[in-house]
Amino acid sequence: MPAASQPVPEMRLRKVLGLWDLIFYGMVLIQPTAPIPLFGVAQKLSDGHTVTTILIAMFAMIVTAVSYGRMAAVYPSAGSAYTYVGRTLNLHLGFLIGWAMLLDYMLQPLLNVIWISAALNSRYIGRVPFPVMAFIITVLITGLNLIGIQSSARANKLLLLAMCAVLAVFFVLAVHYLFYRDRWSGLFAIEPFYAPGSFNLRRIWGATSFAALTYIGFDGITTLSEDVKNPRRNVLLATVLVCVFTGVLSGAEVYLGQRIWPNWHAFSNLETAFMDVCQRVGGPLLFQAMGLILMLAALGSALTGGLGAARLLFGMGRDGVLPGKFFAHLHTETNTPTYNILLIGAVAWCGAVALNYVGNAYEHAGELLNFGAFLAFMGVNLSAFWHFGLLNRGQSRRVLADIVLPLIGFAFCASIWWNLNPLAKIVGGIWFLAGLVYLAVATRGFRQRPKTIDFSESA
Repeated sequence: MPAASQPVPEMRLRKVLGLWDLIFYGMVLIQPTAPIPLFGVAQKLSDGHTVTTILIAMFAMIVTAVSYGRMAAVYPSAGSAYTYVGRTLNLHLGFLIGWAMLLDYMLQPLLNVIWISAALNSRYIGRVPFPVMAFIITVLITGLNLIGIQSSARANKLLLLAMCAVLAVFFVLAVHYLFYRDRWSGLFAIEPFYAPGSFNLRRIWGATSFAALTYIGFDGITTLSEDVKNPRRNVLLATVLVCVFTGVLSGAEVYLGQRIWPNWHAFSNLETAFMDVCQRVGGPLLFQAMGLILMLAALGSALTGGLGAARLLFGMGRDGVLPGKFFAHLHTETNTPTYNILLIGAVAWCGAVALNYVGNAYEHAGELLNFGAFLAFMGVNLSAFWHFGLLNRGQSRRVLADIVLPLIGFAFCASIWWNLNPLAKIVGGIWFLAGLVYLAVATRGFRQRPKTIDFSESA
């Protein structure tokens, strides 16, 4: 048989990842220090009940994680809310979910620029005008991405190890501080969960929409479905366990922070408030160590987030979803999407300055990021309900797993999304409306199929 006539073997990824590999990957995506930059702002929004908001958000994320895991088993090669909604519900709805997710990709560098600028201004360098500091940080991030510098897997592991080491020191010193000061009553108290004088359910629910930032990134586990041993079991289990581990660890960090410094009004800077907590229990050394790893983590997140957003825009330009002449451009030497990286940098700086002018920049950026994230979470829960609860395709229906759980997840995520601050809903709504108009034009009034956005490969 001639070589040209022989059948080409199907290319498949080797299934080498086990359950704990997925859990480790998920924790790297979320980072064990996730609640620390949020601590001061979350304390203000919840009036001292950040632990409660993290636990409420954990419940919503666990239920959503179940829906993600189950949909990943149905579409193992996709791993994105866009695909689940598009293939299960409607391609046009899928495009709009993808458009909302694009907002998240664009905002991640902006959020990190705000935090790094605030930390340097308030803790290290001095009162440099915020627009100047944000411009310096944005130029640094954009420049590194333009020359193609990326963080390696080894660097990520070393950073994760450093985070865990500093957190372990914090836990030991915090427990010692509280026990030495007030014995067992210092360690165990109900006030971080429920303080009668300041507990307000409406404020708690509104603050939950901000505290949910702690969990952003857990859905990235589903993009590895093709590499996983027994993906039907392990992807679902790993996604849920990462949410549980994140909630427990984050709750413990915040609980100790609240016990050590219960009066959030006394923080000199809300964005870097946890560093004050570290200084109280560990002195300047722990203060500096925590500040260093937080800034390194924020810088790494900004680099990977900015490059991920640029690659996503490149994929959309290459596939004709966006104008290819601009978005599909690659630099001939560095092979990087230069125009997209510059665009992301411009959005990060302009957005940071604009939000700082409005006030509460970090809070507004975080909730605006959650605008797109929770639309995606709602879409995944609804897709799981539609696929398993309604379509069912000849399989026996389980009322709790196929109907009740995804609907509860949808309701919780919808409620958190609804309680985002007005600015996030206005700006996010404008972005969503722009996507709707673009989709209507591109599909000739929704009569044609929209072109696809492959989030799992582009980002």
